[in-house]
Amino acid sequence: MKESIDAFLKYLADSQGCSQNTLAAYRNDLSQLAAFLGTNKADNPGGKPLTDYLFSLKDRRYSPSTVARKIASAKSFFKFMVNTGRLGSNPAKNLLSPQISKHAPLVLSSSEWQRLLAEPTKLSTPEAKRDRVMLELLYATGLRVSELVALNVRNINLEQRYLDCSQGSSRRQVPFDSRIARLLKDFIQDARFELLSDEKEEALFLNRLGKRLTRQGFWEIVKNYAAKAGLSGKVTPRTLRHSFAAYKLQGGARLKDVQRLLGHAYISSTKIYERGVHLVR
Repeated sequence: MKESIDAFLKYLADSQGCSQNTLAAYRNDLSQLAAFLGTNKADNPGGKPLTDYLFSLKDRRYSPSTVARKIASAKSFFKFMVNTGRLGSNPAKNLLSPQISKHAPLVLSSSEWQRLLAEPTKLSTPEAKRDRVMLELLYATGLRVSELVALNVRNINLEQRYLDCSQGSSRRQVPFDSRIARLLKDFIQDARFELLSDEKEEALFLNRLGKRLTRQGFWEIVKNYAAKAGLSGKVTPRTLRHSFAAYKLQGGARLKDVQRLLGHAYISSTKIYERGVHLVR
């Protein structure tokens, strides 16, 4: 089964552009499934072994959302097996997942976003200029924070206006508009150059020591600006990603397009934005 899992993951990376985090989650889920089926001597899985697998997940007290994800991974894997002729039918097709209570995502209103962005804009330090570009980039593209801090200068294509967030064999390009292109160009030529201490450093966003800014460092930056803007405890980097997705859909973008922009493996992850949003208050 390992070879089939490897083939499935390669398909996801090459054809679906899944991120390394998504591929790792699939590998973990499917390796657990393979171990269960192997232990239960079910090399040719049918409905009963998979039902037993579902019950085993519940017995291990996984949360409903985790169980649902693992079942979704199994369904996608076996669908791939059928489509590639490795299986005659999908044994997981009718496997029931637990119902998940999904809360509407928290997003910033236009005025709240302006309040947050005003904080770094008040300052003229290289760090403040960096922070403004990072906030604007998240809000305009819906990047994951891990993708944001992993960016290198060479990942920015100013001419064709996209970010290359590819990892390994996983291909992911995120578009941006001409305004963001100008911000990035000015930042690279100005504030980043001031923060740079080693010409060999490739990271786009640097801390005051000239090293790559970390996820934790950026989280602290957002928290501090949110507090100054009167939004303390209500805004995280993920709030900006939620805001991007919600406003894209409200502006008429197709669900599939937003899924692609966010890099979601499952469209069910994107559908949460169709249920409405909660504004930060």
